[in-house]
Amino acid sequence: MFFLYQLFITTIIILSPLIIVVRLLKSKEDPKRLTEKFFFKKDVGLKGNTIWFHAASIGEFLSIIPLIFELEKNKKIKRILITTSTLSSSKIFKNFKFKKTQHQFFPIDSFLFSRKFLNYWKPKVAIFVDSEIWPNMFREIYNQSIPLLLINARITKKSFNRWKIVNQFALKIFSYISIAFPQTTETHNYLEKLNVKKIYNIGNLKLIKNTKLQNIDLNRKIIKAFKKRTIFIASSTHQTEELLIAKSHLLLKNKIKNILTVIIPRHTHRINNIKEELNSLNLNVFTHGSKGKPSNNTDIYLVNTYGQTKSFLKYAKLVFMGGSIVNHGGQNPIEAAHYNARVIHGPNIDNFREIYQLFNKRRISFKIKNLRELTSIAENLLKKKNKKINIDQLGTLILKKSLSEIGKVFNNEVKKT
Repeated sequence: MFFLYQLFITTIIILSPLIIVVRLLKSKEDPKRLTEKFFFKKDVGLKGNTIWFHAASIGEFLSIIPLIFELEKNKKIKRILITTSTLSSSKIFKNFKFKKTQHQFFPIDSFLFSRKFLNYWKPKVAIFVDSEIWPNMFREIYNQSIPLLLINARITKKSFNRWKIVNQFALKIFSYISIAFPQTTETHNYLEKLNVKKIYNIGNLKLIKNTKLQNIDLNRKIIKAFKKRTIFIASSTHQTEELLIAKSHLLLKNKIKNILTVIIPRHTHRINNIKEELNSLNLNVFTHGSKGKPSNNTDIYLVNTYGQTKSFLKYAKLVFMGGSIVNHGGQNPIEAAHYNARVIHGPNIDNFREIYQLFNKRRISFKIKNLRELTSIAENLLKKKNKKINIDQLGTLILKKSLSEIGKVFNNEVKKT
């Protein structure tokens, strides 16, 4: 099965020039850093103790930020490597003032590129975040006797069923994981069935409050304008969801006179299309970064940048979490709760089902199915005063447990050298 997988990867590599051109045209790649995905550096290993984290994109990367800043205080660690797969996550990396943490794009999952990558960086520990499972890289990590941790692990029913199609292949790949730390009990059960021997439940990393982005705030004019309005945010929206929010805004503004709806799309390359949709409804749209500030007549504040969601959440009373009306599995509602905002979501929340169950029970989040329900619940919540939400203590405990478990594995590897 590994042979067939490698054959598939080789086909991808052969087609990569065409794929890269398409992605460049869509502004999904950095032309100056393309070689990182093929790992063209010489195999001259770096010296010193390195911890390596791999996070697919923005959400996974942000979930480990508190861990990174704490690990940077460890004098035994010379460098921390973070790899991601998306351009947006590489841009957000620049927002943080790390002292000994570097970013590189994750290489294509060829056994050759994986081996060259590991020979160069020589990590003491490899830590993969969420649902990042890469067969060739996992095998090379195992062959080089590097402990492999899967932290904040997430296996959905859908992905589990896919792995079961190639059962023996899956069992082999997951057996390479030294320790897994699942987000949910559902994931714990799936990991057991997939042949992971050591599984520790320490909680969801995304419950840890990430304070390191708070210094990236909006300018004073925008803040002043926001404080005069009732802010309703639609975060991480996908195609068709912006139109739903816009239609809801039209209904809400007849009942809440000072409402301002902030739309933060999941993918900023769609901004022009979104603006066309909003303009077709005769809405007054202000785009983030434009000169001046939103006026009292502004309906929609459209965000066209990555990494500033928290800057907006601190002024929000209510947040609609995108990816939940479309069949995407939903987006993480925890960040909104940290800022004392209530959450509205659609029915498609498989990615964060247990979190939403907890939040629904505590009346932090509310499920909607259509425009009528969205508008009705939003009106009710926007008119009420929000009670204090406190999930910070739980997050602090999870941070301590995570650091302890990573520290044990790292220290054990340092003793061997």
